[in-house]
Amino acid sequence: MNGDSPPKHPLFCLKWPWDANSNADPNKPLNSCSSGPPWILKSFQTIASLVVESISKPQTRNPLQISSSKLTTKTKGLSGEEQGELEQRALACALANGKDATVIEFYSPKCSLCNSMVDFVGHVENKNADWLNIVMADAENDKWLPELLHYDIKYVPCFVLLDKDGRALAKTGVPNSRLHVVAGVSHLLKMKRSSER
Repeated sequence: MNGDSPPKHPLFCLKWPWDANSNADPNKPLNSCSSGPPWILKSFQTIASLVVESISKPQTRNPLQISSSKLTTKTKGLSGEEQGELEQRALACALANGKDATVIEFYSPKCSLCNSMVDFVGHVENKNADWLNIVMADAENDKWLPELLHYDIKYVPCFVLLDKDGRALAKTGVPNSRLHVVAGVSHLLKMKRSSER
């Protein structure tokens, strides 16, 4: 046969993880079988990398994020009463700053779903900073008992949307999953934005 003909590629390729470096010879041409792990293992690699990343960098909840001044306050060393007082001041500042809406996020420091929402809440806050405040409220703190009863908070995380006068417009439903909570918050924001038009 002619030495100038292109190499034939197999119809399908079985590649095993332990074969990853078998084609390390730079003189060998790369074929479709040597360009990475098999497609079935790529999804496993993605899942594994996410698990390793989440284990290596655990997220901790910072319960006092005051959106109106972009101030983050450490709560170590504060009593529950002092923390509740600071959170309530954050709500008062948020309602007084004149923005169109405020969202109160009722959370628990022990709630893993609440802790997983940190990045999402920060993203929502930054994206909508021109018209929206987000205030955190520790549902386990007795200082928030009147609000817990008034807004009928029976689960966490729970997001309550308030208008600029402090009247409750809506709240998210029972959190079945992180995706469910994200969808609920997105719906609250869309509802508020569409009511302004």
